[in-house]
Amino acid sequence: MKNVLKLGLGLALLFGGVLNAQQISGNISDETGPLPGASIVVQGTSTGAVADFDGNYSISADTGDVLVFSYVGFSAQEVTVGSQNTINVVLISSNELDEVLVTGYGSQAQKEITSAVVSVSEDEFNKGAITDASELLQGKVAGLSIYNRGGDPNAGTVIRLRGLTTIGANTSPLIVVDGVIGASLQNVDPQDIESINVLKDASAAAIYGSRGSSGVLLVTTKKGVAGETQLSYNGRFESSTIANQIDVMSPSEFVANGGRDLGSQTDWLDAVTREGFSQIHNLTASGGAGNSTYRVSANFTEDQGILENSGFDQFNTRLSFQTSALNDRLKIGFSAAFIQRNQENGFRESMRYATLYNPTAPIYAVDAPYAFNGAQFGGYFETLGLFDSYNPVSIINQNINDGEVRTINYGINLEYDLTDSITAYFRSSTQSSDYANRVYFRTTSLWNNNDGYGGADSPVRKGAAEFYEQNSDFQLNELYATWKKSTDNMNLAVTAGYSYQKENFNQAFFALGDFPGDEIDYIDAIEYSQDLLNAGQINANSDRSPDTEIDAFFARLNMTIANNVYINASLRREGSTKLGADNQYGTFPSVSIGADLAQMLDLSGVQQLKPRISWGVTGNLPNDAGLAQEIRGWSWGGGGSAGGSTNLLRAANPDLKWEEKEELNFGIDFVMDRFSATIDIYSQTSKDFIINRIVDAAVYGFDRRFENAGQLSSDGFEVALNYDVSDNWNTGITFATNNSVLDEYVQDADTFGNLGSPGQNSTNVTRVKVGEPIGQLWGPVWDGTVTGGSQNFSDLNGDGELVVGQNNALDDNVDFAVLGNGIPDFEMGWTNTITLGEYTINAAFRGAFGHSLVNTFRAFYEPRVGSQKSYNYINTELANNEITNANFSSLYVEKADFFKLDNLTISRPIRDNINLSLNVRNAFVITDYTGSDPEPALFDLLDGNPLAPGIDRRNSYYSARSFTLGLNIKF
Repeated sequence: MKNVLKLGLGLALLFGGVLNAQQISGNISDETGPLPGASIVVQGTSTGAVADFDGNYSISADTGDVLVFSYVGFSAQEVTVGSQNTINVVLISSNELDEVLVTGYGSQAQKEITSAVVSVSEDEFNKGAITDASELLQGKVAGLSIYNRGGDPNAGTVIRLRGLTTIGANTSPLIVVDGVIGASLQNVDPQDIESINVLKDASAAAIYGSRGSSGVLLVTTKKGVAGETQLSYNGRFESSTIANQIDVMSPSEFVANGGRDLGSQTDWLDAVTREGFSQIHNLTASGGAGNSTYRVSANFTEDQGILENSGFDQFNTRLSFQTSALNDRLKIGFSAAFIQRNQENGFRESMRYATLYNPTAPIYAVDAPYAFNGAQFGGYFETLGLFDSYNPVSIINQNINDGEVRTINYGINLEYDLTDSITAYFRSSTQSSDYANRVYFRTTSLWNNNDGYGGADSPVRKGAAEFYEQNSDFQLNELYATWKKSTDNMNLAVTAGYSYQKENFNQAFFALGDFPGDEIDYIDAIEYSQDLLNAGQINANSDRSPDTEIDAFFARLNMTIANNVYINASLRREGSTKLGADNQYGTFPSVSIGADLAQMLDLSGVQQLKPRISWGVTGNLPNDAGLAQEIRGWSWGGGGSAGGSTNLLRAANPDLKWEEKEELNFGIDFVMDRFSATIDIYSQTSKDFIINRIVDAAVYGFDRRFENAGQLSSDGFEVALNYDVSDNWNTGITFATNNSVLDEYVQDADTFGNLGSPGQNSTNVTRVKVGEPIGQLWGPVWDGTVTGGSQNFSDLNGDGELVVGQNNALDDNVDFAVLGNGIPDFEMGWTNTITLGEYTINAAFRGAFGHSLVNTFRAFYEPRVGSQKSYNYINTELANNEITNANFSSLYVEKADFFKLDNLTISRPIRDNINLSLNVRNAFVITDYTGSDPEPALFDLLDGNPLAPGIDRRNSYYSARSFTLGLNIKF
């Protein structure tokens, strides 16, 4: 790392210089007003500048120099410098047809792209105190689903592109940051991002081979612009509160309904939550001289969750340096980034217990209505003898759940013009990541999250401590070249190259329990094992996964004929050591073609009418390494014993291969003056999922191994419309549908999504069945009547026999029905940008329709179970006071359609170099769902199963509403 940093510094000193020239100033605007952020470059050099908030600029140039003025979405304009000192420019909208977009291993003009590719630039990003870069795109791209159920700042987002394409591998798109494959959006400061291009279909993603099945997000970070050093500061100050809390009985209502009165009045949710405060400070320096440019940014983020003791502090910095040599034939780029994140994960379970805990119980033992040994429980009151009843404030305050993330990456890019038509590229990047998580349950805490240490209901705890650590190292090297040839009637570009990637991954886990007292330093006890002899129970496990290697040869062809017919094709041959020895390599081709009929037919007033068709094959790799190998493990002795033995944990499979997705896409791009539209229709088939399935132990030596099985098909329809309603109002709408059907599986049908205890431990609420859609919620139908405290269910098949047992859930005669689907039928986004004088208003709406959620809060805590008189109850309009037995049915499945104002920003310049903004996120939600958050649950929160969507778990973190003050200053 030190050598690479020295290289970057040396390049800066070697190629840096000082320019002496006359000063040119002026203003850049369009027909509606100034264009802040517009670029000015001296043609043929790296000297440049950026316009300020009012479109004003200043740049050094000599007489005879050509200044190139450009802005995203506008045609560039060239002006030759004469004797004038002031140059004002009005740019003309280009409808983005000539805008150059980053694609796999290269770039193309937007008009030449024949795949489903969408570009979102910085000025289109969502605003506010955004700490996860994926949220910049929320609601912006048709077919791109981005959800963050609840307001947990450490949870991250769920990203799906064109629905579910795998059930055994990575369901999220591949992230590529500045060409580095397999990066993470959480490792990039949102304020460092210039644009994100979304490769939606297989023809666009096939160049990335066995990792492109779930789509690709290409992230381009900001680079420096030549000129005097420009300093900028961006600050965000945010306050967050609970957006929608579940209605429970007040203390008086609880007592009136037969609840046990313990003499206090406690708002438990208020006791474990807070007004979360967040602040973001970003400082950037950018500039350059001669043929060298640089950009350095530093960012500090403090993000408090609305749950006490949850949130994180993060510091990250990024350096980007570019230069050229050998008469600009050699271009050199260097980048480095560092991230340090300290997390307080908190215990989201305390929100659940705040819902059901007796509202008349006191927080502290000193206020107990009867004699109570508070010292035994850290001074907190507990309702002893009750199942699953714990003081939520004690959970939050007595126990610790924190983590640490550290990531460093750096890389170098070389670009050399071998000839006027051939350019060679070399890229090398390295990333090292470390993650640690520590959990400690005090000896005085009644509750912990691990039944292995004394049982969940034991009133006498002896403590527990857990430590998990993982580290990974990643190396990527790529070498490729592009040959370009142009004639009067054709432009041709051919790219070919080689890619090699290596990653190693290690993890370790220790769990200790039954401590003699709280005097043990739990961190030292775990990290250094110095107190192992004092711990009555020990569980330890470590794993060094096999090094993962991927090598690939790839090629791409881009051809333009007569400036109106576009042909693109790619091929990647890739191998991975994650797969079986006999099936490590796969071939991933693609081809696409489009024709601009507006140019071919000379359609008056129409800038583009481009139908296109594309086809491609992509793959998907398992998340873990070594799945094809035989695995043996070491079983430790208990009670502090060091003894143990090895045993077979998984059988080998040398035939394990990559998952494969084939996709056909039809699209059309249309631009006419102020209006533009993009429509895509696609059909895709994914097969050979990597599944851990039951096999014949007599044949393989063990009863489980990973095999390829199953097939999933889906189709969808996407529309993106954009219209300049007036000179000061732009509006855009996205709309997308996706329908996924399970074609083949390891068995004809299966159920998932266990509700858990108490009382519903054998209740699964989702079903998959061959030939039917993914996401079915499955169970009995309540007929609206109650007998003896129990729901009466409908005899759906009319055979006179009611069959509603969970053991019969897949029988032909079961009286179960599809109660809904956890996956939306369609999603939409609606964005608006309005300029009123000096004020700019950005409003982004988002909605999802057709999905349902199992409201587990209601399923467990709405029935008036007689034995639960010491527990609080959910108090919704759907509650039925006659029901005293908790049985799952259609009663607890709710339609969760919603339409929300997701992001609202009002901004204005208050001085030439200062801009102020106000932002609201999750401003309001229109929905009939009675839970805290109607956002789709695309997988089961408990085990990550994508075949069990639509379950709103009791341990979900409440959603937040945030208000942000933003300040931007340029020096």
